[in-house]
Amino acid sequence: MRNFMLTLLTTAVLLGSGCSVLGVYRIDIPQGSPLTQAQVSQLKLGMTPQQVRYLLGSPTIIDTLNPKRWDYIYHYVPGSYAQRAGLKPVSNQHMILMFDQNDTLMEIKGQQTIPAEQPGLPGSKDATLTAKPL
Repeated sequence: MRNFMLTLLTTAVLLGSGCSVLGVYRIDIPQGSPLTQAQVSQLKLGMTPQQVRYLLGSPTIIDTLNPKRWDYIYHYVPGSYAQRAGLKPVSNQHMILMFDQNDTLMEIKGQQTIPAEQPGLPGSKDATLTAKPL
């Protein structure tokens, strides 16, 4: 009886702590539009929505009640391998673009929340595109 109780207790402990002992694989969770300062610095007042979309990509949110406001939001939760590589979570990146009645960019808010580089994304290709010919 004593061996049975010991075996039952050991089995319960192993089953109850199985996930925490071995670890669970977690995937990266990027949500929104990852932007960098290199992209944001190219924004100019007076640009059309088509030019902005070409430069930054589609906005995360276009308000249905105010289609002249575009929100670019980015949130990143690193997964198992990214955490081991030292990547940190990203939040509070929120840039708002406002267009006027003539469909030109009239206001940019939140540029300071956009970092120079985004974790988990490759570096800028500007150096490749502006390289001198051999």
